[in-house]
Formats: sequence, C-alpha cells, structure tokens
Amino acid sequence: MGRLAGKVAVITGASQGMGAAHAVAFVAEGAKVILTDINEVAGRAVAESLGGDAMFIRHDVASASGWAQVVADGEARFGPINVLVNNAGIIGPVARTAEIAEADYAHVCAVNQTGVFLGMQAVLLSMLALGGGSIINVSSTSGMVANVGTPNLAYAGSKFAVRGMTKQVAVEYGADNIRANSVHPGYVNTPMMVAATDEDGGGAASAIPLGRFAEAQEISPLVVFLASDESSFITGMEHVIDGGMTAS
Repeated sequence: MGRLAGKVAVITGASQGMGAAHAVAFVAEGAKVILTDINEVAGRAVAESLGGDAMFIRHDVASASGWAQVVADGEARFGPINVLVNNAGIIGPVARTAEIAEADYAHVCAVNQTGVFLGMQAVLLSMLALGGGSIINVSSTSGMVANVGTPNLAYAGSKFAVRGMTKQVAVEYGADNIRANSVHPGYVNTPMMVAATDEDGGGAASAIPLGRFAEAQEISPLVVFLASDESSFITGMEHVIDGGMTAS
C-alpha cells in the first residue's frame, strides 16, 4: 500500500515540469490521478505513461465550466476527488509596474489566481461528501517576498493571493476535515522557469545558498506529504522549498 492509497487527485498543469513530476510521484504512491493541462499532446503522453491509474483532460483552469467537466469526468472514472493540486501557472511578461499592459496583468491573474479559486470551489463538494480532503496550492517564493531582479507585479500579486486564499479556505473548512496548504518553490529547473530567467542554473543560481536550481522531482515529496494522511494536522500554512533563497 502506498502513502496515497485511496486518494483521487486532480493535478493541473501536469503536461510537464512540476505537474508531471507530481503526477508520477502520486501514482507511484498509489493514487488515482486526473492530469489536466492546455497542452493536450504532452499531457496525454504523461498520462499514458502512467497506465490505468491516470487519465488526462484538456483543461483551461480559468474556465469554470472546464472545472465542472474535470470533476464530472474524473469522478466518473475514479470516484470522488479528495486531493487537489493547483499547480498550473504562468509567469507572463517580465516588466516594471508602469510598463505592464492591462491585458497581460489580467491574463496572469486569470490563470494563477482565478484558476486556483475555481479549482478549490469545484472540488469542495466532493471533499465535503467524503468527509475530508487536502488542497495543495502551488504558489512561489514570489508569494513570500518581492522579486528583485525580475520585476513582475502580476505574477507576484497572484502568488501572494494564492497564499491568502489558501489560509481562508483552511479556516473556513477545517471543521469539515478539509485541509489547505500552499507550497512556495524557488527556482526550479522547468521549461517555464528556464525560459523566464534566461538561465540554465548559472547566474540566477548565485542567489541560492545551495548553489543550483531545484529539480521538479525535489518538490514532489513535499506535495505527496501534504496530500497524505501523514500531514493530517497541517493546514493553512505556507511551505517554502527554495534551497535557502529566502533565508536572508
């Protein structure tokens, strides 16, 4: 029996990077996993590689109707959902606040912030019916401290919002045995992060005491722990995993 036996999880942004790594780790620990992403080709490939305990649904996290379909299709295949990993996110254009286009700001918030709200809202009925569940919202160190070298108010604002929404849901639904926690990675060696920093772990890594970017697989054990019953008394907290970057 794996640590996540009996768990049915939705993981967004699961076609690559951290989302794909989390899906692999969840299936290895005995969970049934619904992977979602707008990248259908890559997402289906990841799900197919995981066998019958995984399925893929093409999904825009900023769409309420899309979330309703994910829950309906996922429950039809695996049963009620008791774990949600809101992993999908975008960085958007790196620009100083006076230079951000309104449309770019709105798009980043739609994916990173509204998408998290819609996801939590969509799975809460399943979790209430089951008598509990675990919500893991992937934020960022940009939801803990301001960015110095890469100005992006939309990204920072949305990731701080995820932190606050997580706490609010933890307080509202604690009596229902539904836990909510946020995870705050620093630099992770994923296609999105490498493209955004124009780095392969060199210059940006100098700000990290451990001297390198994390690998996606190094974030997954924390997410597995928060999804598991081992973290049964942990809720409403932010969990930073950044190689020491925010320690000073």
